Amino acid sequence: MALLEVKNIYKSFGGVKAIQDFSLEANTGEIHGIIGPNGAGKTTIFNVISGVYPADEGSVHLDGQDVTKMEQYKITRLGMGRTFQNIRLFKGLTVLENVLCAFDPQSHYSLLGGLLPLPNRFKEEKRGREICEHHLETVGLQDYLDEKPENLSYGIQRRLEIARALTCNPKVLLLDEPAAGLNPTEVGELTELIQMLSSTMDLAILLIEHRLELVMSISHTIHVQNFGKTIAVGTPAEVQHNPEVIEAYLGKEDE
Repeated sequence: MALLEVKNIYKSFGGVKAIQDFSLEANTGEIHGIIGPNGAGKTTIFNVISGVYPADEGSVHLDGQDVTKMEQYKITRLGMGRTFQNIRLFKGLTVLENVLCAFDPQSHYSLLGGLLPLPNRFKEEKRGREICEHHLETVGLQDYLDEKPENLSYGIQRRLEIARALTCNPKVLLLDEPAAGLNPTEVGELTELIQMLSSTMDLAILLIEHRLELVMSISHTIHVQNFGKTIAVGTPAEVQHNPEVIEAYLGKEDE
């Protein structure tokens, strides 16, 4: 069984069929790109996979466990990390504190330890800080620990979201348009970061992105969505030459 196995999922909102019969299998070290025009259902796929929405039909298995109807926080604890299309950081907290929020559910001290200054609590706080600083260093933010995210560039905020997702110890990492709003230099740096995470960490990466040059350059497999349907699955070279994909992006040539 694949690390992430999505089988024939459907999701509708009223009369709108957002996802129709989507399937995917992803394993450690693989990058799967999900592309398509606006309204193709890409983010809805992420929301169903991660438990934000329940699937109407189909199933999702994470490392052999059926998570189809599971609550979002439980899926996260089993190894699902994600970022969002719109940056969701906590204003007023520092860069480090934003990442520490993701570590908190992993803390091992008791309720009493949370209320009283017991030794085990200080031990856990030290462990959490070390883990979070490690992930911030992984994404190149070790010099921004005490900065407020709202005072930093869009590119740094995107990296901070990735560091926070990594703190959840993901087996599968979902990146929803991580290059949105970035300049060409930042896009290049992000591309290198995603490739590094794929090659050095034991996880599978699913990537939604409108920057086709980014997706095409790093994805092993690309899934092309249009009006909720999968119109092509294959390598970057295969989907680039697929007539349905060309029509979806460029329109049908008048006869």
